[in-house]
Amino acid sequence: MIPLRDENPTTLTPVVTVSLIVLNCLVFLYQLSLGPAEERFILSYAAVPAEWFLPGTVVGDPAVPSALTVLTSMFLHAGFMHLGGNMLYLWIFGNNIEDVMGHGRFVLFYLLCGVAAVFGHAITAPDSTVPMIGASGAISGVLGAYLLLFPRARVLVLIPFGFLTRVMPVPAIVVLGFWIVMQIINGAFSWGGLGGGVAWFAHIGGFAVGLALIKVFQRRPVNDIFRW
Repeated sequence: MIPLRDENPTTLTPVVTVSLIVLNCLVFLYQLSLGPAEERFILSYAAVPAEWFLPGTVVGDPAVPSALTVLTSMFLHAGFMHLGGNMLYLWIFGNNIEDVMGHGRFVLFYLLCGVAAVFGHAITAPDSTVPMIGASGAISGVLGAYLLLFPRARVLVLIPFGFLTRVMPVPAIVVLGFWIVMQIINGAFSWGGLGGGVAWFAHIGGFAVGLALIKVFQRRPVNDIFRW
């Protein structure tokens, strides 16, 4: 299932959500502008578990503190599909979470979920020298929050059936429930590293922290009024 949009109105202009999307896109364009130096840039600012758990390990630029990469890695992407998929999910689900938190709280929530995601992966692969990049860990926290607050919201999804496709509304609990189950299944088969190039436990960690923190950061109550 590929989500296209949700039917869940907001009251606030999603300034932070849009800003995060723009920032991620600008960083990606900067990456592309580096040409052959892009790989070195990514290695320097990506999160590398071994740099934290194995003293003396340096994968990228030694002048970049490894602690800083916990944050910088959230704004790097490996390609157009990686960036596009992440930004699509952030656009669909982020505005509603920003709406119930307010702008400032949403920034902090997003970053905390991203940090939790990085360590969610790192603790399963502490000796890994493979760089981890992407906003998906932080966005996973947004998905967890959305699932808890708006399980019955209508989400318009594209469902492929071989050569045929169908667009239909599906409850958020089905869309996001299916998503997290797939992360757990894939994570179970990739303990100790990346499965298919994806840090599944980063997604799981971010999602879990999003579930745990939403009630702390929620500024106003919401009614899950989008019934079927």
